Amino acid sequence: MAIIKAGKVVIVLAGRHAGKKAVVVKTFDDGNSDKRFSHCLIAGLAQNPRKVTRSMSKAKVEKRSKVMKPFIKYINVRHVFPTRYVVDLDVKKVVDEADLIDPERKVDCKKELKKLFEDRYLNQKEVTSEKKAAGSAYFFQKLRF
Repeated sequence: MAIIKAGKVVIVLAGRHAGKKAVVVKTFDDGNSDKRFSHCLIAGLAQNPRKVTRSMSKAKVEKRSKVMKPFIKYINVRHVFPTRYVVDLDVKKVVDEADLIDPERKVDCKKELKKLFEDRYLNQKEVTSEKKAAGSAYFFQKLRF
């Protein structure tokens, strides 16, 4: 029974992005030829959007959401902490495993991911299910600890 599934919001526990939130794109339960341990492909936010208040104009809110900086990486399942939240972002369409091998294509992939995250952040009200709306709101908040 796997807890870490695609769309699940996780917190990275180890490495450069420790303490950051990410979304699971794909899991490899039995590993593969080069990584012989269970791992997953995650896409997350290295830099969260800045704080927004109700009195701010739409232009200012948009400008403050532009600081988002995404990351994509393979990580050992033991180095992520699954949360109870799920996000219905279509990350699988943006992040292709073949693109991660070539550095230039990885940069393009991150740009696409940034667009996807910004679009979701600015249109959080349009999420259909309440559970996924909560997950989306949680994903874009900075982790306080």
